[in-house]
Amino acid sequence: MGTRERRERSDKNDRLLSGLLLAATEKLELPKNSVALAAVGGFGRGELSPGSDLDIILLHDDSLEEKTLGELVNQLLYPLWDQSISVDHSVRTRSECREQALEDVRVAQGLLDLRFIAGNRELAQTVESDAREDWVKNAKRNWPRIRAASDERAERSGELAFLLEPDLKEARGGLRDIQALRALAAMGLVEVPLNRVAEAEALLTRVRDSLHQVSGRGRDQLLLTEQDAVAADLQFFDADALMLEVAKSARAVDYSMDLTWHKLDNLKSRSLFSRRKESTVGRGLRLVDGEVKIESDYPILEDSGIGLHAAAIAAQLGADLSVESAMRLAEEFSALEEPWPRQSREDLVTLIGAGSNMIRVFEALDQEGLIERWIPEWGHVRFLPQRNVLHRHTVDRHMLETAVRAAALTRKVHRPDLLLVSALFHDIGKGYLGKDHSEYGEILIATVGRRLGFPEKDVAVLALLVKHHLLLSTVATRRDLDDPATITFVVEAIGNPENLELLHCLSIADGEATGRTAWSSWKAGLVAELVNRALSAMSGIQPAQKVELSAEQISRLTSGELSVSIAIGEGVHEIEILAPDQVGLLSAVAGALTISRMDVRSAKTRTHEGSVLMKWTVSLDPNAPEPNIEKFADLLEKALAGEIDLAKRIDDRITQFRKLPGIPVPPPVVSATNDIATNATVVEVRMHDRPGVLFTVAKAISRFGVDINAAIVATLGAEAFDTLYVSDLGGAALTEERAKLLASQLENILLTQ
Repeated sequence: MGTRERRERSDKNDRLLSGLLLAATEKLELPKNSVALAAVGGFGRGELSPGSDLDIILLHDDSLEEKTLGELVNQLLYPLWDQSISVDHSVRTRSECREQALEDVRVAQGLLDLRFIAGNRELAQTVESDAREDWVKNAKRNWPRIRAASDERAERSGELAFLLEPDLKEARGGLRDIQALRALAAMGLVEVPLNRVAEAEALLTRVRDSLHQVSGRGRDQLLLTEQDAVAADLQFFDADALMLEVAKSARAVDYSMDLTWHKLDNLKSRSLFSRRKESTVGRGLRLVDGEVKIESDYPILEDSGIGLHAAAIAAQLGADLSVESAMRLAEEFSALEEPWPRQSREDLVTLIGAGSNMIRVFEALDQEGLIERWIPEWGHVRFLPQRNVLHRHTVDRHMLETAVRAAALTRKVHRPDLLLVSALFHDIGKGYLGKDHSEYGEILIATVGRRLGFPEKDVAVLALLVKHHLLLSTVATRRDLDDPATITFVVEAIGNPENLELLHCLSIADGEATGRTAWSSWKAGLVAELVNRALSAMSGIQPAQKVELSAEQISRLTSGELSVSIAIGEGVHEIEILAPDQVGLLSAVAGALTISRMDVRSAKTRTHEGSVLMKWTVSLDPNAPEPNIEKFADLLEKALAGEIDLAKRIDDRITQFRKLPGIPVPPPVVSATNDIATNATVVEVRMHDRPGVLFTVAKAISRFGVDINAAIVATLGAEAFDTLYVSDLGGAALTEERAKLLASQLENILLTQ
């Protein structure tokens, strides 16, 4: 079924309506040329589907009495109703058409498709001409209304590309949006990429026609129970092949809409007299009116990581990645070296961890084919439907939704980066015939993890999480939790408490993303109970271990002098500092790094007999100069001597940071527990990274009247996870009460910063 059949169906109804109008005007003895009958909507375009209504408009010259008009309408409609033909009709004069179109953008849009059927041709053509003239004249008023209507449909009906039972007409990326694109093109304000949606429109219309025929009804939601019949009717291999093409078509429409809105937004911003809001947010990156853009002269081919870096920054700022930048990244694509550089891996984790805003940025990359080029395994699950009533989305969108939920759980785990990556790829093994998706996913994620540059021990954890992502929910709902064998089975499968806390959060994120049918408070409670029992059977989670000092390092520490060495690297730099211990040393060094615009990626420090060894890994702020040993050592000496007001200068940088937009993030979490093995209190800080975090933490701890013996600092994506070993001035661990007070005070300080 195609264009010819729809045209023939429209022509058949034209003849029927023409006959009815002629008979009615003769019977009622109406004045010649007093009325005209016209088609609008799909009927007006000559694209009548089997179950579609006849959208018609009866135009009149206002010479007929209301009673006569009513009789005329009855003469037209009753014969149609007798034949079970659905009709959507209106009765208007020329002036009423203009008034209604001015008030209701849907009426205005519908009149663009007006087509004469019978009666006074000149009257119909005049109304059509009015409609097109007014549409152009009122374009700047109408396009925001079309956008609002499109957004409302998407909110109500979801996104066609990702739904398992989509509405082909109303969902985002559906036939309504295609007509909206045609209406926007008719305004003449910007070039609308209608060529991108031609094939999509043909496919979606064919599927809709088939659905009407096989179901015998005029509705447009393609249910799971009807997909096999539609696929067979259209000669697809199976329903999955059909839904894959539907998803691809919807994505093309959705992308074209984004391109068009982007052009219109730019047009609007250029028409205003207010200055554009711009700021530098990275090397070669600008934030311009809510979009992160790669500067036009930036050499993309020489920086293979710029795409992920731009995406990470955009997602964390709550901004969009500009369409032009995404297109340019695809045109000037440069493959990342394998394994990926650390910065690119961190950028991916930062992107995933941005919560719901990540999806918009991820989609911009995916629509240009960039995700698949970076991670080839993604190509198989892209648009992949799930023939499972528990799931609401295609495989790729479900994994994105799981990552969004996981981003809200990063404070509950020690390795948020592993949680986020496993969430994004937990179903990567789906869609391979004859293969268990969890077991095959274990193989695929290991390949992905190594490509991303994770060390082998982390790759093993990712593989375990993907393989067992259904384990907790399955065991909790199908096994007896009072049976010791159940707990033993889980403990042996998971191995250690760190893996268990990650798997628990992954289970929650996966369940919540699947939907209420698959994840209820009852199931969540059972899983939590299983986790608690398994944790009780394991040894507790151990804090990050203090760095071990070599004999050579110990020998160097005995000098008691300040020394600084810097190893310049690719994207990140290694800084080693040897210094005499003193109160506030850690905060002073952290502060000096911050005001030097060096962002701490990781750090390890260890005190030994009155001296401290510090190893820092830093990346540079976009406005920072390359590190200089002499200048930094001089700055550090002044900071330690109290000659620089670090707090004020860091506050200035934080103030600049706060001027940038951002996304909602979970609040900081601080815990303090005693470690018997080291006779110290271990303070763990988990929070969203920002300038001056470690400076604030170390300064607050020092003011509490305790010594910092060692620190292990990690920035994982956009999350800071700092572990500090502290003791009282006598060298002992804090009392339980004092440890709790320290954690509470530090958490409150971080909340207010």
